[in-house]
Amino acid sequence: MHLPITDERLLKALADAIVVHPRATLKELAQAAGVSKATLHRFCGTRDNLVTMLESYGEQVLIQVIDNAELDSSDAVMALHRLIIEHLKHREMMIFLLFQYRPDSFDDSEAHRPWRAYADALDSFFLRGQQAGAFRIDISAAVFTEMFLSMVYGIVDAERRGRAASATSVQTLELLFLDGASATAR
Repeated sequence: MHLPITDERLLKALADAIVVHPRATLKELAQAAGVSKATLHRFCGTRDNLVTMLESYGEQVLIQVIDNAELDSSDAVMALHRLIIEHLKHREMMIFLLFQYRPDSFDDSEAHRPWRAYADALDSFFLRGQQAGAFRIDISAAVFTEMFLSMVYGIVDAERRGRAASATSVQTLELLFLDGASATAR
């Protein structure tokens, strides 16, 4: 990331504010994020600019998540662990990105190139994990990507709504993703 830490904190607070108050005015978003309307106005100018800034920052976060997880450099289960941790470091942005998700987010248009690169990196990771024998082969890598993303966003949303404890989210995601929900091994 090339943003000052104060800008990152503000963007995260604003991402959360937009999710919690989707129809809020700039003044209301400023209050929710703990800054003045003047500060927010200097920071982004308009609500549309703010959303654009958040989407751009979110794209940077997704790239950082993939890079920091080191998906190419180690055993698939350890890489999955890092991948979960990296996603959960950016909870606010993950829920904002889910909130902003559109069905065409993963199409091949230039506007959606960062999303596509993110999904492609996850698809490649899960395929390598399948080839290495770490993940089952009867489910496609693309479906693994979709299920993984659904689970990450689901746990982050559950934390936000008080239905899941953030302290156990990494373990929960690993267990459910790797072992499923069955009480007994098949």
